[in-house]
Amino acid sequence: MSEAEPFSVFMARALRDYYGRNIRTVGARGDFSTSATLSPLLGQSIAAWLLEESRLQPSIRHLIEVGPGDGSLTAQVRRSLGWWRRRRFQFHLVETSPVLRARQEARLGRFVRWHEDMASALSMAEGSALIYHNELLDAFPVTLIQRHADQWHEVYVNGGREELRPLLLDGTGFSTLGAWQPPPNQRCELQAAVRQWLAEWTPLWRAGAMLTIDYGDLFPALYHRRPAGTLRAYLLQQRLEGSAIYNNPGRQDLTADVNFTDYRAWLQAFGCEESGYGTQAEFIQARSRTADAEFIVNPDGAGQAFKYVIHRRLRK
Repeated sequence: MSEAEPFSVFMARALRDYYGRNIRTVGARGDFSTSATLSPLLGQSIAAWLLEESRLQPSIRHLIEVGPGDGSLTAQVRRSLGWWRRRRFQFHLVETSPVLRARQEARLGRFVRWHEDMASALSMAEGSALIYHNELLDAFPVTLIQRHADQWHEVYVNGGREELRPLLLDGTGFSTLGAWQPPPNQRCELQAAVRQWLAEWTPLWRAGAMLTIDYGDLFPALYHRRPAGTLRAYLLQQRLEGSAIYNNPGRQDLTADVNFTDYRAWLQAFGCEESGYGTQAEFIQARSRTADAEFIVNPDGAGQAFKYVIHRRLRK
């Protein structure tokens, strides 16, 4: 009989199998869609943001997209920049999925360079780059916790069956574990893998700016009326919750909302200066004259649910 393992270990393995072998594509024919596959507005707005940042730091010539999906976003960014302006930039994509990289290569061809991690991309950029990522952080494995007997416990998994064990993780830097009174059995997600990812590459980033766009919220609003937390799965455009997240391990996407209170605090601790935060709708409307009631800017849709945050590193 196998032993129970932390949910984070189960989720990491399931996501590795899913993105490494089983993901179909991103968009209407895949398990889920992104803002970039629904509308060109996001790509147009990111292109405008890149030009804004390049005016502030004109010596930067490298652009890095992390987790580029099927390549739609970079294609839109390149198209929106136009033939002349995009010539000044070298495009880099950080991608670990061979399935998605094949989609990107088919779409983008020789116009970009691929890397398996941020260290490689930043090395080629000599530490200076404009970085952007859309719906990346929500795909990191999470530590799943539950309130029980006035204490936080970690969820362990064995064959789809859960059990609670005392939480041993150091709570420093996690707003969820701070001074609040959650209801009994409240579930939350700790994004320790995101913090570790930032710790690995931010020391290599010397100059530039980074745009983060993802679904999530500040704490504690993130868990308002969400006693089961934000964890869910997507399979063929269907949202699955509860025990259904264990039904197709490695064959469906697993995701959780981003705690932007923690994410912003971590980047500040790693020496990155924040220069903007708001909703996706605000980001797009500030940079697009054609933004209308499309889903990705609609306050009742992704326009409000998705947030953006901008960080900068200015060369000293």
